[in-house]
Amino acid sequence: MLLSIVLAGVAALNGNGLRAQTGTPAAASVEPSLERGAYIFRAAGCLACHTDAKNKGAPLAGGRAFETPYGTFYSPNITPDKDQGIGAWSEDDFLRALREGIAPDGSHYYPAFPYTSYTGMSERDMRDLKAYIFSRAPAATPSRPHELKFPFKYRILMWPWKLLFFDEGRRVEDPSKDSRWNRGAYLTEHLGHCGECHTPRNFLGAVKRDRVLGGNPSGPDGRKVPNITPHPESGIGGWSQSDVTFFLESGFLPDGDFAGGAMTDVIEESTSHLSDEDRQAIAIYLFSLPPVE
Repeated sequence: MLLSIVLAGVAALNGNGLRAQTGTPAAASVEPSLERGAYIFRAAGCLACHTDAKNKGAPLAGGRAFETPYGTFYSPNITPDKDQGIGAWSEDDFLRALREGIAPDGSHYYPAFPYTSYTGMSERDMRDLKAYIFSRAPAATPSRPHELKFPFKYRILMWPWKLLFFDEGRRVEDPSKDSRWNRGAYLTEHLGHCGECHTPRNFLGAVKRDRVLGGNPSGPDGRKVPNITPHPESGIGGWSQSDVTFFLESGFLPDGDFAGGAMTDVIEESTSHLSDEDRQAIAIYLFSLPPVE
C-alpha cells in the first residue's frame, strides 16, 4: 500500500517538484586541506553520530543507535578501514554519497544519513572533509544493520521517496542578504543540518517544509526537540543573539538550565568548536526566520 501511495505521488509530480542541481566548477584542482577538513568535520557533527561512545566504540567506527518511529538506525563505520569502513571509496564515491545519497554499490541511503542537508555543501568542503576523515585511524568494526519496521525496511522504497522529497543541489547564496546571513544559512541548513532534528516529519519520514525548525515531538530516541524559530512564546523569540551564541558555545540556556539529550553531543563535539563568527552567523540566520508556533 505504501509503495502505491509513493508511486502515485511520483506520477503526480511528473518531474516538476525536482530542483535542478546548481553549483560551481569542480574544485578537484584545489589541494584538499586537512585543517579545513577538521573544521568541517566538527561543523557537520560526524564524530558524535558515528561513534558509539556509550559502549566505548572506536571513533567513527559506527554502531550508535538512533531510535525513531520507523525503527532503529545504527550509524555505519566511516573510518578509512578498507574492509569495514569507507577506505575503499573513491573521491567520487564520497561526493556522491553526500550530494545524492547513493552508496558506491548504487543503493540509496536512508535519510537518517542527512544527505538531504549535506547536498547543499560546496564541493571544496566535501573534498576537505573526505581528506580529513581518511587521515583518521581505521577501525575494523563491522557496521550493524538497521532494525526497521515494515515497510521501511525495504530500501528500494528510497528511490521513489527521493523523487518525492529530495532536492539535490549545491546551495546558492542569496544576493539580497549579507555574507553573515548567507554563512549562517549554510551552517544551519547544510553543514549543521539543524532541521533534520528540529523539524517534524510526516508519516513517510520527510521533514514538513512548512514547519522548518519549528520543533519535533519525535526526535532522536523519541525525545522532543524544541522550536528554534523566533516565535516569542514557543520558540527562541525571547532570547538575544548573544544568548544563542553562548548556548552554542557552552550549552547554557538563558534561564540557567543546561542542554540535554542529543543536543549535549552537538555542543560538545560540534558547535563549541566553531569560531565566534560562525556561531554569530547562525544566530543572525535563526532570528531572520519566520516564527513558527
